[in-house]
Amino acid sequence: MNLGSGGAAAKTANWLWGRARERFISLTVRNYRLFFAGQLFSVIGTWVQRTTMSWFVYRLTNSAFLLGLIAFLSMIPSLFVSPFAGAWADHWDRRKTLILTQSLFMLQAGLLAAGVLSGYINSARWWPLIPLATMQGIVEGLDAPFRQNFVLDLVSRRSLLPNAIATNSAMFNSARLVGPSIGGAMIVAFGEGICFLINAVSYLAVIASLLAIRISYPALKPSGAPILTKIKEGWKYSWRSLPIRYLIANLGVFMLFAMSYGSIIPVFARDVLKGNAGTQGLLLTFAGIGALTSAFYMAGRKTIKGLPYVTAVMGGVASLALIGLALSRSVPLSLICMVFIGMGMTIMMSATNTILQSVADPGMRGRVLSVYTMSFHSIMPFGSLLIGSLTKQLGPQIALSITAGVCLLWSLNALRKIPSLMNHILRMLVKNNNTEIYRPLKVTVEYPGVEG
Repeated sequence: MNLGSGGAAAKTANWLWGRARERFISLTVRNYRLFFAGQLFSVIGTWVQRTTMSWFVYRLTNSAFLLGLIAFLSMIPSLFVSPFAGAWADHWDRRKTLILTQSLFMLQAGLLAAGVLSGYINSARWWPLIPLATMQGIVEGLDAPFRQNFVLDLVSRRSLLPNAIATNSAMFNSARLVGPSIGGAMIVAFGEGICFLINAVSYLAVIASLLAIRISYPALKPSGAPILTKIKEGWKYSWRSLPIRYLIANLGVFMLFAMSYGSIIPVFARDVLKGNAGTQGLLLTFAGIGALTSAFYMAGRKTIKGLPYVTAVMGGVASLALIGLALSRSVPLSLICMVFIGMGMTIMMSATNTILQSVADPGMRGRVLSVYTMSFHSIMPFGSLLIGSLTKQLGPQIALSITAGVCLLWSLNALRKIPSLMNHILRMLVKNNNTEIYRPLKVTVEYPGVEG
């Protein structure tokens, strides 16, 4: 009887292991596995710094507007850098470029840590945060299109792309669970400078993983077209494609009116909920719980069928949760709202990324992703300024209610356009010979060519 129980337990364990491997099948590829591990440590450090920076700026300046301004400066350079980076990403060695950008991120975090730990950056001299935030934005504008395009290089097969993007989202949101908690605790125990130092050191992990990855890029013939011509071609292609145009517009609306909520989380934590840095870390951690849940959902999807509907519905869920956060004065209720905010926003962004990479022509993918990056990183800064100004004039609760209400109306209207959008998506998949990304195929762990 014991032997039978042991055999049943072994079968159950094997079944669970097989399901886990199938859900995260992209991790069976050596290159992707290395990148995943390095990124995990680095993104934890990034979330520690993000949590710390917003609290640090608000503690030094007591200004919701300056809180929004620093967030604006850390992202607005993408508006100017990303178009060039998108064109370069279609031709440059993406692995070597990422080693450079990650090294520059480490330098920026190291300078920030040195300034805070030495006392050079303080309440009377906070201006160095402006050039450091701008430097971060410039590097992000260069890094993002290369990093988004690099995912397909790592897994090689386009059929693995949705799983790789979802697995990457799971990694990012796992770090989002851990990072804010570490950041909030470290701020209370040791101060902000140590948090920035942790982020600087964490970049060593992803740089090491990139050095260990083996990818051979074929020699590309120079196109002969000027860089501005390539950028113009990418913009024309994105505009003329209804699915790409709609998805970018949808993302832009949410970056402007919804995602900017993060820049005033310190205001809610301290002034509305009467908490401290630990309260802010707790709010962001619960958003991470929702985001991680959504990442597991996306990893379980085998195709992009139905994703446009999911995008619109989850945008509405996130909008309602933001309104709930705006009206809440209770920490438990606010934490519940943060779970649904994280869930809705993450599914929407992950689905958008997956659909864009699936439908885009391979020769245009880098430039399409640069437009995606511009929407993600360059519109949100204006949202940070908008919500910072509204918060100053109307208070955080009214400001967030207004911006979330705009997103809710947009999502309700978007549901009407989904059938037409799906027809255009199918035509693009057929044209690019990528219909397997839509048809519900059975996926197993024995993919030909996938490394164990």
